Amino acid sequence: MSRPVGAITRGTTGYNRLRRSDRWLVHSARVRTALSAASDPLVVDLGYGALPVTTLELAARLQSVRADTRVVGLEIHPERVATARALVLQAGQDASGRHTSVEFTLGGFELAGLRPVLVRAFNVLRQYPVEAVPEAWATMQHRLAPGGLIVDGTCDELGRLSCWVLLDATGPVSLTLACDPFSIERPSDLAVRLPKVLIHHNVPGQRIHALLSAADLAWASVAGHGVFGPRVRWRAMLELLRDENFGGFPVEPPRRRMRDGVLTVPWATVAPLS
Repeated sequence: MSRPVGAITRGTTGYNRLRRSDRWLVHSARVRTALSAASDPLVVDLGYGALPVTTLELAARLQSVRADTRVVGLEIHPERVATARALVLQAGQDASGRHTSVEFTLGGFELAGLRPVLVRAFNVLRQYPVEAVPEAWATMQHRLAPGGLIVDGTCDELGRLSCWVLLDATGPVSLTLACDPFSIERPSDLAVRLPKVLIHHNVPGQRIHALLSAADLAWASVAGHGVFGPRVRWRAMLELLRDENFGGFPVEPPRRRMRDGVLTVPWATVAPLS
């Protein structure tokens, strides 16, 4: 295999850090369709970090959608691959690093020559210059299986604030903001966790700034719902955002039972203006 494409990043991770994006993936109609229709339900977890915990969690959750889902954790740092393989070996698995259809190997944005139906790249591109994002996206898109998808996201250390872009082979599809509603004062608290492609565009005159500003206004307008809890207030905010008086944003309807505050819009709603 040729040299992995990319640079070594900090590699911080933690148990359940990516639970919000995992839950979204499990319930996303587009992701479920891609997994179900795939001839080979291969998923790549790119840049899983110093420990393989979030890769194992991803596999367990996606296998609830399709039991034969295989997950390959890729790291550009050889020592991290060795650590992951050693940990699963200690758990009684084989020396190749396999653990209930999970394995670990060297790789970067070239995806180690694999053709996955889903790539999760969390807290990776955030550590790159913004100019590197288009090439990294294109490199991963080129390796996708037919109908494949990419999730490029970032989150805080405890996973309470998360944002991610969903891409297919042609480009970005949507942006999702997700949080623990008990941990925010206003929706724009999520701005610090915007993906690299958007974080520098959160300024007046840009679409992402307009969305976050409208969400803050809607959040304040439904403050009365707070007596029923922040989750109820979040849902009321989403309803108000769809109102023409608040911008008429095409916010994806939330699931009926939802523990996370989730706001998903089509990419065109937030795409940077030149």
